[in-house]
Order: sequence, then structure tokens, then C-alpha cells
Amino acid sequence: MHRHGSEERAAGLVKVYAFFGHEQWPAESVVRWAVLAERLGFDGVMVSDHTQPWVDDHGAAGFAFATLGAVASATERLRMATGVVTPLFRYHPAVVALAASTIARLSGGRFDLGVGTGERINEAPLGLPFPGYDERAARMAEALDIIRGLLDGHEMDYDGGHYRTEGFRLAAPPTSPVPIWMAAQGPRSAALAGGSADAVITSVKDPQETLDRVLGPAREAAAAAGRPPTPVVATRWAVHAASSDEAWQALLPWRGLRVPGRDRATGPRELRLQADRMPRREVLAAFPRAAGAAELVEVYRPLVDELCAEVVVAQLASVDPAATLEMFAVEVLPELRR
Repeated sequence: MHRHGSEERAAGLVKVYAFFGHEQWPAESVVRWAVLAERLGFDGVMVSDHTQPWVDDHGAAGFAFATLGAVASATERLRMATGVVTPLFRYHPAVVALAASTIARLSGGRFDLGVGTGERINEAPLGLPFPGYDERAARMAEALDIIRGLLDGHEMDYDGGHYRTEGFRLAAPPTSPVPIWMAAQGPRSAALAGGSADAVITSVKDPQETLDRVLGPAREAAAAAGRPPTPVVATRWAVHAASSDEAWQALLPWRGLRVPGRDRATGPRELRLQADRMPRREVLAAFPRAAGAAELVEVYRPLVDELCAEVVVAQLASVDPAATLEMFAVEVLPELRR
């Protein structure tokens, strides 16, 4: 992944993925959107894995691995990624490796495994613990060891502080390497990604802050581990809307995503109530808005020019998603790939 991604980025061949969140779309809709994205020329799709949506009056939830199995069968060249799966609580790391191998085989090697340290909203309602970051980071370090070992074809006898495996191996391992991407929004996760993962996924609000807090620490950790510079998977939200009212309608399923205290919430009703107590302009201000293609280019260009991302993930909210995807493919993709 390091060599392949670095060579492609050096040649200017940035990959552009479309994001389809299970928090908004049920599985059958995600599959239809993925088929459309392939037809329109996107390089891949990223699919979230959520047990609950962000608000209880709009949205959905879905099991990403099942959805991606269907996407693999319905597409021919499109790459697919989880954005992201948490291999710490409701999924044992070995189960994630088994699922990743299955999708990789079904897709003919078109799968990128995106992992992250999780969110309370997906774990606590199941009666599972959601400890502080220190424990989650320790769990992630072990999970990466187990997943990588299994995907590389090893039999794993693992006795860690949090997970154990006894003589476990994948009886049907992937037929080609599966890149592991790790999500990071701060320096500690970035360092873990730089030292152990094949790429760092980062959600970009301010490009300079991302450079300072995520990409710098990831690169330093990679250098300290004797690894090549960590490839960057940069995601960014944009609302395609001509007015504030239209933007609000487009963001109804996502308005709980940016409320203060989101990380402590355990349910979508709580987040919906918090979001609707906030001034609407404050919620809208958390998402870049673009009326047309030129503005969308300016939203995503810094991810290529300033962050040198190998993969750009467009998280697009719109009242007419099909039209927005088509416009993005025709007018924005060529500009990002220049």
C-alpha cells in the first residue's frame, strides 16, 4: 500500500471516493448509490458502519460488511472501504479480519479496511463498555496486530491484555493484500496509524490543523518505525445547496453529527434534541456549503494540494443526491485529478 499509493500520488493520480453513510441510507440504497458512483467514474466508495443514526427522526443504520458484499457483487472495478469499523468491542479483531478477508475475496481484491477507536453511540446501547482513550488505543494496537497477522496468512496464538486467539487462522485468506487504514483526528491516533497502519484516515475541517495534529505526527511515527511516509485518506463534508433552507433539509440526517458533547451521547434522540436546541446557523456553519461545482472544487482542492492525499473522500449532503453525484463526477473529479 505504501509503495503503490506513493507512486500513484507522485504521478498525480489521486483517487476520489464517494461516501455513503449508513446513518442516512439503508443497505439497499447504499448498494444503488455505489452502482451509480461506479458508472459516473468514482474510484471507490466508503461506507460507514453504525448501529444507530445521528438523529432519531431521519436516517438508518446498517452492517457495513453485509452491504459491501452486495456492492462487491453489483460492481466490477469500484474499490470499497469501511469508514470506519471499530474492532474493539462489538467485533473481536479476528472477526473483523474474517469479514475483511471475505469482502476482499468477493470483490477480487477491491477492499480497503478502515478502522477506528469508535464512538459511544455504537457501543453503549448494546451494554458494552466504552472506556477512555488510553484503553481504546491500547486495544487498537492489539487489534491491528491480530488483524494484520491473520490477513497475512499467519496462524495466530495471541495473548494480549485485551484479546486472545488460540491457533486461529483464516482458512480462506485474501488472495491479495488488504490495506488497513486507521482513522485519526489527534496526534496520538495519528502516531499509532503512522507506526502500524497502511494509511491514515482523517476528517478535514481546517487543512492546517490537520497537517499539524494528524499528518505531522503520523509521518514522524512512520519515520521512527523505519516505514515510508504514511499515505493520507482525507475525508471532508460539503453541503451542495443554493440556500440555507435547502442546506438544512440536506443535513437533517446529519445534524446531530457536530453537536457539542456528541462523544458522550448514547442515542440519536438525545443528539436530535441537542441539535434542535442549537441555533440553526450554528449547525449549518459546521459544514462547508457550495452552490455549484466551482465552490465544490475549492472545498476539496486543499486535500490534494495542501495535504497531498492519495485518496479524497467526498462526503456530500444534498436534497438531490443523484444530481449532485453526477455534477461532481462531471465537473469536480477532473479538476481534482489534474
